[in-house]
Amino acid sequence: MIILETKNLSKDFSGLSVIDDLNFSLSRGEKRAIIGPNGAGKTTLLRLLTGELRPSAGDIYYESTKISGWSSHTIARQGIARTFQIVNLFLNLTVEENIRAAAQVNHLWLSWSPSIRQTTETILALIRLDNQSRRPVRELSHGDQRLMEVGVALAQKPKLLLLDEPTAGLSPVETRALTELLHQLRDITIVIVEHDMEVVLALADKITVLHRGQILAEGRPLEIQENKQVQEIYLHKNSLASERSEQ
Repeated sequence: MIILETKNLSKDFSGLSVIDDLNFSLSRGEKRAIIGPNGAGKTTLLRLLTGELRPSAGDIYYESTKISGWSSHTIARQGIARTFQIVNLFLNLTVEENIRAAAQVNHLWLSWSPSIRQTTETILALIRLDNQSRRPVRELSHGDQRLMEVGVALAQKPKLLLLDEPTAGLSPVETRALTELLHQLRDITIVIVEHDMEVVLALADKITVLHRGQILAEGRPLEIQENKQVQEIYLHKNSLASERSEQ
């Protein structure tokens, strides 16, 4: 069953086409990786899906409802959560307070209710930061802050989780910890924009390769690895590990 799709989606910036007539679909429960060279349009696509940007043309459908043009807050309330390339947390609040604030987002009250408490405790245990729950986030390592970001997104109880280069700047040990966490999320559809091919191969059911705002190739990890066009444009030049952040 399709949870998300775009139809002829385009985004221009001052006449420069970043997403070009894109038709993309995502099945419920799938873990999809989006890869591609710098400027391919990966982050721009995520920003369109979450309502941070409005399409220049085309439409976005989520659970068969047209959401293109909706505000980011309205889209988030439908069950779409996102993490960012740059850590986006309340650094002066504690780990617990950050998770609790996220868990309260879709509630009309701000009380420390039993359901909010249970969600917060569950997420803290899942991201393995329950023993640091009273620490200000600014005191955490970069790797733990990345785990926190995923925890904050999960506290909103999303159906669809969009991850924008979640392992950027992480050590191999921190990368493994985050990958293990994402493996456990079996009831959530995931889209991950990622530069680390080991992470992509470990997580993805399917890979979409973007190039100049269009889909260059799409398929199972082995199919993408063996795709000659992908190898020429991306794989052999970058080893999918030296890519840096894009706009």
